[in-house]
Amino acid sequence: MKKFTYYAPTEIVFGAGEEQRTAELVKKYGGSRVLLIYGGHSAVRSGLIDRLMKNLAEAGLEVRSTGGVVPNPLLSTARRMAKEAQEMKVDFILAVGGGSVLDTAKGVAHAAAAPEHDIWDFWSGTKVERSLPIGAVLTISAAGSETSNSSVLTNDDTKPGTKRGMNTDFNRCKFAVMDPMLTMTLPRWQIGAGVADIFMHTSERYFAAILGNHLTDEIAEGLFRDIISYGPKGVQNPEDYEAMSEIMWCGSVSHVGLTGLGAKGDTARDGDWACHQLGMAISALTDATHGATLTAVWGSWASYVCHENMARFAQFARKVWKVTEADDTKAASLGIERTEEFFRSLGMPLTLTELLGHTPSEEEIRAFAEECSYGKKRSIGSFKSLDYDDIVRIYDAAV
Repeated sequence: MKKFTYYAPTEIVFGAGEEQRTAELVKKYGGSRVLLIYGGHSAVRSGLIDRLMKNLAEAGLEVRSTGGVVPNPLLSTARRMAKEAQEMKVDFILAVGGGSVLDTAKGVAHAAAAPEHDIWDFWSGTKVERSLPIGAVLTISAAGSETSNSSVLTNDDTKPGTKRGMNTDFNRCKFAVMDPMLTMTLPRWQIGAGVADIFMHTSERYFAAILGNHLTDEIAEGLFRDIISYGPKGVQNPEDYEAMSEIMWCGSVSHVGLTGLGAKGDTARDGDWACHQLGMAISALTDATHGATLTAVWGSWASYVCHENMARFAQFARKVWKVTEADDTKAASLGIERTEEFFRSLGMPLTLTELLGHTPSEEEIRAFAEECSYGKKRSIGSFKSLDYDDIVRIYDAAV
């Protein structure tokens, strides 16, 4: 096990009706003037935004709400909201929604605290040195942004859009209110895509270049088994509280870092992350749903890289899927096959053709690979390092 520092300061408030504690939590972390950020109309139609606005106002907090965050969140929206935050001189950002809303709120918090910078500066290498506190009321189980130090934005100034991630401990929420009841009105497609993203956050850490982290593996394998059990149940019946609560908690634990501890090398991240890079390039150019982009490439990625360490994929098959095959190669193949069956049970695509609704052309494949490799200037992955040509081959295999 490699040395590591583990930091996960977010206060989790979990359970039905716990959004009633939002104002109490905002005040606990120093908030008095609050910008509430949300996404589309569903949070308004459900009455959640009105309930939260009332909750905050009755606690004596000054609050303004602003909406319009879309999936694959846009830089332009974050800039607009940052301007509102600066005009109001807010001291707290409250995100109500899923990963896209939370990622936007993180950018707004950084920009509001450092108005001399454009938000994209922080996604382009400028170090975040101060930010406003952020809280979350989660309505979608997927990205795990409520417990992670990461944030992803798409720069819609560029044509096509450029999608980038940025990590800093300033991205960490002070608290996250997690009520599974708030996720029960989601479309089944969105629940399935969220479950896929949760699975992939653990997969990216599990298939790491550095192994021998046995407790970490046990945590990861347990999370795999739990989301495999309850993910399809939530898709089939979104009113199943047990299933939706398991999905929600898996989402937070999958991205809080526990499933990758000890796997970080001197220059490597705590995992592989190639599938996320492959998927982010697709969504940057097509606006495809993030979780669906991951399932569309995972099988092709796994088949391409598994020869680097067949025993790892065999362990995954045996510990997660209860495969009894003694031969590592055959066990690994069965593990990959059953994972794709799981994705199918969520209603997710297994190929780029399914994802996009057409067979992608060679030109499209090359465009995805150009975006993924930053114009052939970088390689991705740590389980197996993948250059531009490798990336093209994986996309081709995913057609």
